[in-house]
Amino acid sequence: MRIAVLRGGPSNHYDTSLGTGEFVLSVLREEPEKYRPLDIFISKDGEWHMMGKVCEPHHVLRHVDLVWNALHGEYGEDGKLNQLLSKLNIPYTGSSALHLALAMNKDLSKAVFEANDLPTPRHRTLLGDASHQDLLEIFREYLHPVMIKPVKGRENLGIKRAGSFEELQNFVAEAFKHADRVLVEELVRGEDVRCAVVENLRGKKLYTFLPDPAKFKSETHKEIEHMAERAHLALGLRHYSSSDFVVTPKGKVYLLETNALPSLTHNSHLHQSFKSVGLSPKEFVSHIVSIAV
Repeated sequence: MRIAVLRGGPSNHYDTSLGTGEFVLSVLREEPEKYRPLDIFISKDGEWHMMGKVCEPHHVLRHVDLVWNALHGEYGEDGKLNQLLSKLNIPYTGSSALHLALAMNKDLSKAVFEANDLPTPRHRTLLGDASHQDLLEIFREYLHPVMIKPVKGRENLGIKRAGSFEELQNFVAEAFKHADRVLVEELVRGEDVRCAVVENLRGKKLYTFLPDPAKFKSETHKEIEHMAERAHLALGLRHYSSSDFVVTPKGKVYLLETNALPSLTHNSHLHQSFKSVGLSPKEFVSHIVSIAV
């Protein structure tokens, strides 16, 4: 099977994407009798490269049976790549274009969480024309500090904690450099935790990974897993995802966001999750390939 691993790309997560792509390529290369991996590098200016040569996407893709999407951030996670792949009728790993874009948009994904009764911190979305008065209202209505987050993006890019009105103004302005909408979110204090979900694994429709479950009571553990499953389904995601939570000292669980394309390297949370249940990278990659085709 010819599998193109797409990595790099124009986003600020370029280095992370290179790492995820190299990890997947290294696993595929362990089984040369089953897979013929192609390393497809996409430069920061959007040029596609195969075997060191610049080439057109349709020229690359006509040679493959499957695409492994390792492009974090813009292009790979906003749905643009998958629109192209769908037009060319090329199977790919991960979620569809629409649902990738939905998960990446913090404003829209929080609306989905709320519609499905998934507790998420109180928040307000600001547009580019947000006024001084809008910021004053937030400063008066919310306990401080608050979290400032670009609506589109992943992980910690552009995210700041504002404890004063001056910081609120400055950090909101900075966040607008990364997105056209900015989320101001209540800061919930507690223990941060991630829970990964993989579809159709080990006889379960949704298999959850929660490293170090001893940190929490069994009922809290189960609630986190259940919420991760519900978030995956509510956002319409495919194959695998990872959700971020915070658990308060009193045991209340809040869903912060769901990542439809979590990074995969030897040091990543996803890889650590595999180790916690004895799942090898080879098993994971082969499983995702099998359900993607």
